[in-house]
Parts: sequence; C-alpha cells; structure tokens
Amino acid sequence: MNNFTYFNPVKVVFGKGTINQLAELVPAGRKILVTYGGGSIKQNGVYDQVKNALKGRDWVEFGGIEPNPRYETLMKSVALCREEGIGFLLSVGGGSVLDGTKFIALAVNYAQGDPWDILAKQAPAELALPLGCVLTLPATGSEMNCFSVISRDSTQEKLAFSNPAVFPRFSILDPETTISLPVRQTMNGIADAFAHVMEQYMTFPCEAPLQDRQAEAILSTLIEYGPQVLQQPGNYQFRSNIMWAATQALNGIISCGVPQDWTTHMIGHELTAFYGLDHAQTLVVVMPAVWKHQKARKALKLSQYAERIWGTKGSDSAGQAIEKTEQFFRSLGMKTRLSEYGITAERFEQIGQRFASRGLKLGEHEAIGKTEVIEILDLCR
Repeated sequence: MNNFTYFNPVKVVFGKGTINQLAELVPAGRKILVTYGGGSIKQNGVYDQVKNALKGRDWVEFGGIEPNPRYETLMKSVALCREEGIGFLLSVGGGSVLDGTKFIALAVNYAQGDPWDILAKQAPAELALPLGCVLTLPATGSEMNCFSVISRDSTQEKLAFSNPAVFPRFSILDPETTISLPVRQTMNGIADAFAHVMEQYMTFPCEAPLQDRQAEAILSTLIEYGPQVLQQPGNYQFRSNIMWAATQALNGIISCGVPQDWTTHMIGHELTAFYGLDHAQTLVVVMPAVWKHQKARKALKLSQYAERIWGTKGSDSAGQAIEKTEQFFRSLGMKTRLSEYGITAERFEQIGQRFASRGLKLGEHEAIGKTEVIEILDLCR
C-alpha cells in the first residue's frame, strides 16, 4: 500500500426530514443563492421544504443547471452572485447541480482571466464562496468530495477539476427525496457509483486488503439493491442503501494508498462532449471495453473480483467477470454498445487526438494513449 493523505471536512446529515436542519446549518448573516436544475424540486416538495427551512433568510435562486452542467449557464449564475453580493451557495438537486455550484463558488472570485482556465489549464484558485447541498440524486459522490466536472458547448469539451476550497460545508441526504426519481436517473446513478468504485479498484493488487474489501462491499450493495429499487421504487430502505453506497464510492476512503485508473471516465467525458450521452451511459459502454483491452494487466484483480463478487472461478474468470458486469448493467436496463446509440467510428480518431494533444497517458500504468483509446472505442461498438 502506498503512502497517502486523507482529508474530508464535509458534515453529512442523513435521513428522513433532515432538510429542516438547513436553518442551523446555513450560516446566518449571509445572502444565499439556491441553485437547482430543471425544476423537479418544485414538483416533489423539496423546494417547499428548503423554502420553509430558509424562512426569514435573505436568498435568491438560480435554476436551469443542466445534467452535464454547462459553463455558459454557470457563468450567468456567477454574474448573478456578483450582482447580488452572494455570501453562501446552496445546491439543491443531484451531483450535476452540485458540480456546477462548486465551479460557481470558485469562478465568482477568479480574477486572473477566463474561469474556464480552472479546468482547461488547472489554474490555481484559492478563494471560494462557501457552499452546502441538499442531495436529491445519488450518483456522483460530489456531496462528500472536492471534485467537479463541467462541459463547454462552444468547444465541445467536458473537463474536471479538484480543489479543496469547494468541499461542501455540509451535505443533507434524505433518501425520501429520491423516491420520485425517474427510472433512467435512478439507474444512471447506480451505474455511476459502480464505475467510481471500479476506477479505484480494478487495477492490480497492492497489499491493501481493507480498501479492497471496502470497495467490494459497495459493489455488492449496488448489485443487490440496484435491481430491487427497479422493482420497488418506493422502498425507503432500498433507496437509503443506494444513496449511502453512492456517497461512499467517491469520498476518498477506498482510494487511500491504492493505484487508480480513470480511463473509463476520461473516454466517457469525450463521448458526452461529442454525442450528448448521459455520463453514466458512457461509463457502462466504455468500462467493459477498457477491461477487455487491458485484460492482461488487470487479470489478477479481475479474477479477484470475479471470485469475491460473482462467485466465479476458472481458467478465464477475468473474462467471466467482464461478462457478468455487462450483464449487470443490462439488468438495469442500460445499453452497453455504442451502436445501440447509433454511434459509428467516424469521430474515434478525433477523440483519440484530443488525448494526444493534451499529452495525456491514461491508466494505472500510463500505457493508454491515442492509439489505445481508438482501440478501446472500437471495442465499444
């Protein structure tokens, strides 16, 4: 196991009826901007709960943050923050709303040039508005980390940043808010959390048995409760277990001291940027292809995963693990081939060239470049 530093200052408030604790959690004396997405919170009662909890506070709202939050939209919110003298940001919605809010928090005080440089050039940004969140869609784990992924329409890019300044001060997780989610969003969330675990787990053994077991526990929970949520969408306990698993999948615990491979996410971001696919849709297509392409390098971990999660042993347990994972995604009603979305190889070269132009080598061994990305995309077809 490698050396590591672990830091996570987020206060998590979990359970039924916890939105009413906003009154104590949001600092007094600051003007608040409430951010949200397409407006579902005004239909499922969450908006009214937030409104009641903030009674007597000075606050304004900004809606319309997209599922893949757009830079162009977020900069409108940045302008509103500056005009209104906002002192605290409250994200109400899923991980995309929170990712967008994290960018807003940094961009408001960014004076060195175009805030897009925070993503495109990893420009340093130390000053951020404080923020909190009410999570209504378990998926990204953004409620307990300092990561954010933002898209830009004008350049067809989807990029990420990490900055400790945007850790939420608190995150409220009420599983009841997820019961009204459409099936597609529920399944996307499960697949996203599953992929987060795998990017930190599916590499090679490194004498980190506790981290492996923690990762496997999250995977087992998602595999067990994912299909059950489909059958009983109103079951609070099922929703609770999925919500907590998604949070644990990307809060930094299972990544401590172990190698990581974010190839699936990096390629997936490009598919979203070019074709507009949901983030999770890209992950379930790309992940099996990455494993097939890197099977020799990942064989030991694939075999461990096959035995511990799927109870499979044999001469090709690694191959069986890939097949079982794809079957799991299928059981969630998700497509696992680009051809099912009508996507051909037309832009594979362009996608591969993007990684080359950025000087990126992907994978835990930094062995995946332009050629390998194109080969992986071919396996996605």
